[in-house]
Amino acid sequence: MKILLTGATGFVGRALTAELLRCHYDVVAGVRKVSTDLPNEIRQEAVGDFSPDTEWSVALQGIDVVVHSAARVHVINENHADSLPIYRRVNVDVTLNLARQAAAAGVRRFIFISSIKVNGEKSAPGQAFKPDDLAANTDPYALSKYEAEQELMALSETTGMEIVIIRPPLIYGPGVRANFRALMKWVNKGVPLPFGAIHNKRSLLALDNLLDFVICCINHPKAANQIFLISDDEDVSTTELLQKVAKALGKRLLLLPVPVNLMKLVVKLIGKEDIVTRLFGSLQVDNSKAKELLGWKPVITMDDQLRKTAKAFVDEKA
Repeated sequence: MKILLTGATGFVGRALTAELLRCHYDVVAGVRKVSTDLPNEIRQEAVGDFSPDTEWSVALQGIDVVVHSAARVHVINENHADSLPIYRRVNVDVTLNLARQAAAAGVRRFIFISSIKVNGEKSAPGQAFKPDDLAANTDPYALSKYEAEQELMALSETTGMEIVIIRPPLIYGPGVRANFRALMKWVNKGVPLPFGAIHNKRSLLALDNLLDFVICCINHPKAANQIFLISDDEDVSTTELLQKVAKALGKRLLLLPVPVNLMKLVVKLIGKEDIVTRLFGSLQVDNSKAKELLGWKPVITMDDQLRKTAKAFVDEKA
């Protein structure tokens, strides 16, 4: 079976490329320009800048399944009013251009890596998000992902190409960047942190679990035209996550039990309101649909994935 993968040079894409090769798939990477960082076993098709007019015909020749992971990702503190057209251009128009050409080329299935942000930034206590919940689009990134989902489902109805939508929460694993890497750096330094009394609950997704689920969705007949939320099956508070990261790094961690309301006030005063929800709010997902409909279950525990992540982090710094 031949797979076209976009976003192959990103955090998820690199790992997915390796996993697809391990599972003996014929992999084509749709890239802006040829990269020397990708395995020699895959064919790279350079299509130039991803735009609503990009020509994908050569890359799509003989393709059975497209896995579209390329996107314009969420940026903290971005000007919402000015950024929406940019998000729409990349996350909606580029996606739909590729999907329409894929359908015309006879591609059987199109797997779209979306985001849990489509459901919202936070869940009510004890009320995990489900795939069929109404979207609560709070920023341009989430709105663009939701619009892309809707357009893809409409395209499926007119073309017959099967659509699979995956909305992951925060993904972590070897090579992770952004906020999770920053968290690891603070823990690794061993400095006291004021996060010892946070009692929220957040779902996370180990990179290995995401890769396994994508592989499951490539062939499973019941995945067609479905939306899935997946997670590690182990929701943790910010305090518990920091403790687990410290254990994985082999560090002694001092967490000070500073009251959450005081920390929220300080964060707002310094103009960092966007991180309040991520540090102190809950975001839980219900992954029962993936388990019951597809028979899927996580293949790695949070502790084991954190150990792999910590090892990669330490090796990188060495």
